[in-house]
Order: sequence, then C-alpha cells, then structure tokens
Amino acid sequence: MSKQEWVVLGQDEGAGSEGCCPTLLTAPMDEDRATELAKVFKALGDPVRLRLLSMIASRAGGEICVCDLTPAFDLSQPTVSHHLKLLKQARLIASERRGTWVYYRLVPETTDRLAAVLARPDETAADAS
Repeated sequence: MSKQEWVVLGQDEGAGSEGCCPTLLTAPMDEDRATELAKVFKALGDPVRLRLLSMIASRAGGEICVCDLTPAFDLSQPTVSHHLKLLKQARLIASERRGTWVYYRLVPETTDRLAAVLARPDETAADAS
C-alpha cells in the first residue's frame, strides 16, 4: 500500500452544516470529493479494520487499550498496529499514549460525516415513512 495522506471529510468545506456534506442522492459528487471519500472507505475496506473500529466504538467509556485489542485477533502485534495506524490516518480513530500502553477512541465527527454522505435527504426519508 502506498504512503498517502488521509483527509478529514469536510475539512476544507464551508462552515454551514447543510452545504458541507451533500449526500449521494442530493447532488453528483465531484472528482476531488470522490477521491477524498474513497480514501476513508478504503481504510474501512478490510474486515480486520472494520472489527477494530467496531471494538473501539462499542467500548464502554469510549476508549480501549491496545492491550485489549491485540488478543482478539489471530494476528501479530505489528499487524494489528498497522491496521490501527491506517484507521488513525483516515482520522476514524484517535489515540493517546499512557505509560507503555496506547488507548484508542472513535472520532465521531468522521463517522458522522460518512453517515451524512450515505444518508437519504430528509424529504425522501419523510416520504418513505
């Protein structure tokens, strides 16, 4: 995998909440936006990374130690660390070192933006109910 910089969704976009993240159903996506989103979805495109993200996001208290993540996989510690690094580069998770251990937590702003891109517009959702 090439070394590439992951981009925070909506980082350079306007401050207004409605215009920042048009959904797939409200407007065609331009090439730059599609490239930006594809990098984040690529980070999620691996079952190990999806499981790691789920374990981190669902943890009571909102964070989990790497010492609790590694044993859940039949993978070496460096491989688990590599997957965590990719999730962190995509800004899906954040980390904090405490002594010898690293604790991970979800970055809800990124997952909220992903959800907003995939969401149906309010008027379409209202028609469906």
